[in-house]
Amino acid sequence: MQSLQSLQRRESDKKKRDIGHVPHDLIKYESELVRIVKDKQEEIMKIGFLYAGQGAQHVGMGKDLYEAYPEFREVFDNVKLDFDVKECCFDGPIEKLGQTRYTQPCMVAFAVGVTKILAAKGIVPEIAAGLSLGEYSALYASGVFEEQQVIDLVAYRGKAMEEAVTGRDTGMIAVMNLDRETIKACCKQAEEEFADSEFHIAEVANYNTPVQVTVSGDTPVITRAGELMMEKGARRIVPVAVSGPFHTSLMKPAGDKLAERFKNEHFGEMKFPVLFNATGKELAADKTIPQMLETQVQSSVYFEDSIKYMIEQGVDTFIEVGPGKTLSGFVKKIDRSFATYSVEDIDSLNAVLEALGK
Repeated sequence: MQSLQSLQRRESDKKKRDIGHVPHDLIKYESELVRIVKDKQEEIMKIGFLYAGQGAQHVGMGKDLYEAYPEFREVFDNVKLDFDVKECCFDGPIEKLGQTRYTQPCMVAFAVGVTKILAAKGIVPEIAAGLSLGEYSALYASGVFEEQQVIDLVAYRGKAMEEAVTGRDTGMIAVMNLDRETIKACCKQAEEEFADSEFHIAEVANYNTPVQVTVSGDTPVITRAGELMMEKGARRIVPVAVSGPFHTSLMKPAGDKLAERFKNEHFGEMKFPVLFNATGKELAADKTIPQMLETQVQSSVYFEDSIKYMIEQGVDTFIEVGPGKTLSGFVKKIDRSFATYSVEDIDSLNAVLEALGK
């Protein structure tokens, strides 16, 4: 006669078998349902890429991706410049990585590597934009530049930007919660107060979000402009650590050098639209890419406008190609309802792949 304990064990085993038994047809149905949902998700989803600009760099960036992905490794192994990009990115020091002439090719090499990983996984954008330097990465992704070509170009651009203001005391400030027109008026007033000085520039560099605008130029002038903005109701003025007055008229020498360089460069056709910093929109019929890049380095970046334009075009999923999550933060400041992801390391890459079902 079986013991009570033995009977209970047999009954428990039977229940487990019953629970674990799922009809084959049901498994097949569920698999088909998952596939349909995934296909519909991809059909509906409209992806926009956002490429990070200078300032997001950090020592160690890309090292884990280099070790894990041959697409990324191939980019870094084949870069041909007058310094070691791998060493600069992976080992620093930050003082070197933070210099414009090194930052720019390192950031773009990183962006090229990540773009190739995403493409290999079947993730490509329908439209793209980049913040400042990131515009070159976006143009690479769209097919305008070849891999080595774009890295060479931004290495040249970085040197030209450094040399444009050698020895000049310049800086940048971020202005929080003040409207565009008031900011421009304060810059103009500050410039008028310094009109008799050789150093008299204060100009808007970046329209990042509705609540953040950056101003760049000669340090005494932007300091004065910041004081005027506080008087007009700005919530906060924050100094920004940059190595030059980027996106102001002080960069005209760099723009001139780029214009000359572009005469000997090949510009391919765009496979998908890229939004240009100087307008926040697609390329106008009466403009060329070289013209827009020459203008970009010495005029305001309308990045807020670019994000809003992408939303108007139906983009509902933003993928930031980092390092960093700055641009994802900009999207959230404009509209929190959209899906935003960033790719800067293996963990964040895996999160994107999982979210997109890749």
